[in-house]
Amino acid sequence: MKARVWPFIGAVAVLALLIALPDILRPYYVGLATRMLIFALFAMSLDLLLGYAGLASLGHAAYFGVAAYTIALLVLRAGVDSGIAFPAALVAAAIIGALFAPLALRARGSYFLMITFALAQVVWSVAFGWRSLTNGDDGMPGVTRPYFGWSLDNTTSFYYFALAVIGIAALLLFAIVKSPFGRALRGIRESESRMQALGYNVWRHQYAAFVLSAFFAGIAGALYAYFNRFVGPEYLYVVQSAEALIMVILGGAGTLLGPAIGAALIVFLEDFVSSLTEHWVLVLGVIYVLVTLFAPRGLIGLYVDFRQRRALK
Repeated sequence: MKARVWPFIGAVAVLALLIALPDILRPYYVGLATRMLIFALFAMSLDLLLGYAGLASLGHAAYFGVAAYTIALLVLRAGVDSGIAFPAALVAAAIIGALFAPLALRARGSYFLMITFALAQVVWSVAFGWRSLTNGDDGMPGVTRPYFGWSLDNTTSFYYFALAVIGIAALLLFAIVKSPFGRALRGIRESESRMQALGYNVWRHQYAAFVLSAFFAGIAGALYAYFNRFVGPEYLYVVQSAEALIMVILGGAGTLLGPAIGAALIVFLEDFVSSLTEHWVLVLGVIYVLVTLFAPRGLIGLYVDFRQRRALK
């Protein structure tokens, strides 16, 4: 009974802390917390593909960036209301995922990794090169935040908006991975041939996971466009995909909670290290090597191993 109660108590405590955060921290750190939440959702969306379906992608920034650019293009070029642009951005991310999935799912392992990377680079090159539409590497500033009866222009109000949206998205992700569909994905990750022998349509499950992963990445990308009030090609760049991958690996793939923790740590380290040096990507590479060598199952895996060692004493 206690084993079931403690996670619930922990979740309530974390939620209470997140709600009280703007009253505790200065606006700059509230903004940093908002970034942590956005990238936590981004990492969890990738974990659905990597940790549960067993498909390591190096092109996840494509869906993040497509959603952000959809917001910017609709608001700044078409004059669409920012609130209406939000669901359109999620649809755009899901459509790109649906188009890319049949191409990527033809391969496995490192080949899948490279195909997703190549597809994301195609999207990046369009955003970078089509200057008349996207302003190229100058980006698109001036993205307005949606208005739902209250202003989201100040740091605190946008934090609560992002917290609500990300909270709902996280609950949906948890429901998905705990559902029969999520259990089937874990089975496919362990052995595709066995699941096929049991009558499961492996390709259909992987395709659905791919599109769902793109959809949730789109939510994070749309929120990030609102947060920065700016969209640029770096949203689609390979470094963004690599960061998401390291967030998942650092926290622990296949847990959802682990990638969220990994995202918070990476965002915090990026903010801290960037104030000391411009070579953040080098530091990111060092983090990846250290995690791979000393914590291949991530921080959650280290915690589980620690609990098991204590139980054996």
